[in-house]
Amino acid sequence: MAKKVALLGSTGSIGRQSLEVIDALGYQVAALTAGRNVDLLERQIRKYHPPVVALADEAAAEMLRGRLSNLKEPPQVLYGRDAARNVVAECDADIVLNAIVGIAGLEATLTALAGGVDVALANKESLVAGGDLVLKEMAVTGANLLPVDSEHSAIFQCLQDVHSAKSLEKIILTASGGPFYGWNPEQLAGVGKAQALNHPNWSMGQKITIDSATLMNKGLELIEAMWLFGLPPERIEILVQRESIIHSMVQFSDHSVLAQLGMPDMRLPIQYALTWPRRLPGPAPALDFDTLSGLSFGRPDADTFRCLAACRRAAEKGGLAPCAANGANEEAVALFLREEISFLDIGRLVEGCVDSDSYAGGYALDDVVLCDAQARQYVREHL
Repeated sequence: MAKKVALLGSTGSIGRQSLEVIDALGYQVAALTAGRNVDLLERQIRKYHPPVVALADEAAAEMLRGRLSNLKEPPQVLYGRDAARNVVAECDADIVLNAIVGIAGLEATLTALAGGVDVALANKESLVAGGDLVLKEMAVTGANLLPVDSEHSAIFQCLQDVHSAKSLEKIILTASGGPFYGWNPEQLAGVGKAQALNHPNWSMGQKITIDSATLMNKGLELIEAMWLFGLPPERIEILVQRESIIHSMVQFSDHSVLAQLGMPDMRLPIQYALTWPRRLPGPAPALDFDTLSGLSFGRPDADTFRCLAACRRAAEKGGLAPCAANGANEEAVALFLREEISFLDIGRLVEGCVDSDSYAGGYALDDVVLCDAQARQYVREHL
């Protein structure tokens, strides 16, 4: 029976690719949400006919309602900060694919899990900022969290055998290294927006592309992996794999290593999250070993790419430190994309925010929201 998917962030890069997978699988769309892209969301609604949709922006929602007035059965259109969470609460979905960018996705993840609905998670901030809250909700309802990030999907796939999972020694997260691998601070000082958005392997949204260039993305993935796989940061290694063919690896107690390989195509991890535990034919291309000239490896430079070092310190501190790192980074990246700060300022500001407090202790959702706001304020006060 075809699954019904609530797709949060349908107009973004992950959202658009998710709809390609949904088409290939013959699944149904139970809900769609977007930020402000009325044109694309309207086209998606007319194709998939979801009963409920949402936009973050009120004016955009009113515009969408007007455009859909000629439909025989127009969808319910929600809007506002809580719109994605409300869509999850109201829609009839078998699985929620959360592709919202940023901490805004946390409440939607918690709402789905609280309702016993599985979450295919492309919103890494849910675990980075509120990992303890997410795991507690999963423990209560028994809902599953299925990783969509290619690296975490790779690890998840390597650990499907329960006996292997018990003998896990460490995780090896691979990274492309981004467009500036091997560069020193002097070279990075003059980096502009266009250069930073030119990723060598992946086609992604602006925010995650900048995060890849600063290696913040890999730092966030380290924190996310701690929650997903129950390992401390010292048992999570980061290795640069320039071709993005090996998506990540796991090493067991006997020192054997399993790796998951594939083309750098997000449709593959998206599909596995939606079809787990089954594997089905899909739109992602096969890996062609005849054209694969080689695989290269290296180590990330955490002294130069300070976001990575800041995330590892935040992981070691625990508590709300990862939330602070994430909030500071979101604010700094937004400033960089508006060309108000330099590329190197992003790492300086994230590192400074993480070092500004101990962030120790337990937390509730209100604490996460407050910490995020304070981290953004820190960035604005230290430009």
